[in-house]
Amino acid sequence: MDQISFKNIQKIGETVYENERYIHVHDSKLTLRYDSNYIEFKHMPTLAEFDQAAAYLREYHLMRNQHHMKFYFPENEEISGELAHHLKEQGYEVGFMELYAIHPQQFTKVNGLASMIEIKEVTEEDLEIYMELQYEQEAVNGVDFAKQKRQVHQDNFLSENVKQILAYYQKEPAGSLDLILTDTTVEIDGFNVREQFQKQGIGSKLQKYVMDVYKDKTVILVADGEDTPREMYRRQNYNCLGFQYEAQKC
Repeated sequence: MDQISFKNIQKIGETVYENERYIHVHDSKLTLRYDSNYIEFKHMPTLAEFDQAAAYLREYHLMRNQHHMKFYFPENEEISGELAHHLKEQGYEVGFMELYAIHPQQFTKVNGLASMIEIKEVTEEDLEIYMELQYEQEAVNGVDFAKQKRQVHQDNFLSENVKQILAYYQKEPAGSLDLILTDTTVEIDGFNVREQFQKQGIGSKLQKYVMDVYKDKTVILVADGEDTPREMYRRQNYNCLGFQYEAQKC
């Protein structure tokens, strides 16, 4: 498997400032999206370095009516006990993401329910169905956030490097995912199955579609390191390639 890291994962936003310690990413159109407005450290910061970066980001965000704080730490490095304690005292939620990859031929075999589940690429005909499904999922994080994301989905629909995939269960829209394409990889993003359709094999069928269509690429994705889907990916023969800690607060 080619060398793959978190740098292969798409991040929406522009680098607005960079120094020897960190990169600052901002998106003026997605101000409510934490993962588009953050600082990523190049090396594990000392307490003083973290506090300096936090003060800078806080001022930058407040000037733009943004109230969250988000930080990524260097991949495959644990946060020291001292820094972890400091983050907790400051009210940050600390977690980590895991990077997974698989060659399509290694994906576990999927059986049953084929006649009940239809997987298809989004076209003009069902774009609005896809948009409504995204809104339903994203409104959990706030209506304003869901409205901001609508333009992203419209732009993705027109992009040659993004494919939007829908799953129907007995002709009802049941789940979706986005595929971000490069010459060698396919990134699965925005993977969701509506609650009432879970445990029906829809998630596996969505992934099987990806494996069948992109047999010559490496499939990659990021999962919450403390959530249950990561166990599913391991059972499906994905390889865990690394982890990355993050801290955020609103």
